[in-house]
Amino acid sequence: MKTRSGIAVGALLLGLLFWTGSLAAQNVAFVTMNKILEDSPQAAEAMRELEREFSPRDSQLVTEREELQELRDRLEREGELMTTNQRADLEREFTARSREFRRAQESFTEDLNVRRNEELAKLQRLINDAIIELAREREIDLILTERNVLYSSDRIDITDDIIAAMQRLR
Repeated sequence: MKTRSGIAVGALLLGLLFWTGSLAAQNVAFVTMNKILEDSPQAAEAMRELEREFSPRDSQLVTEREELQELRDRLEREGELMTTNQRADLEREFTARSREFRRAQESFTEDLNVRRNEELAKLQRLINDAIIELAREREIDLILTERNVLYSSDRIDITDDIIAAMQRLR
């Protein structure tokens, strides 16, 4: 029994030795996806596009928020001086506008998240294409990202090369 387990352990160690030896011969690279998402020209363009698309609605929400604050301040300042009907009308107006504001704000947030995810998916496809192209050019066998790597040396980091490739794709 001891002989079989010894042979199995020996074979396992021998296999591990050959496997790590062949791994050393492979071309491995590392990419920091977050840096690419922050520094690529396509990411900057996507952010400008989202800003252009959603800025008018955001401005409307800011204006409405300010008007609601003014209504609240008016209720606090002048509420005691108003007739019961005037106060009740102003409170109803404030409540209705607050409800509508919350709906508009939720809709805005949802629409923005959907568009942001669309742009991110498009950007992710471009990044993957750039990575694959560079991997083929340089005959890289394996590219890792920061999500599952505990350590990588700068020697195998090709993040800046990917960003440069994306700049050429513009």
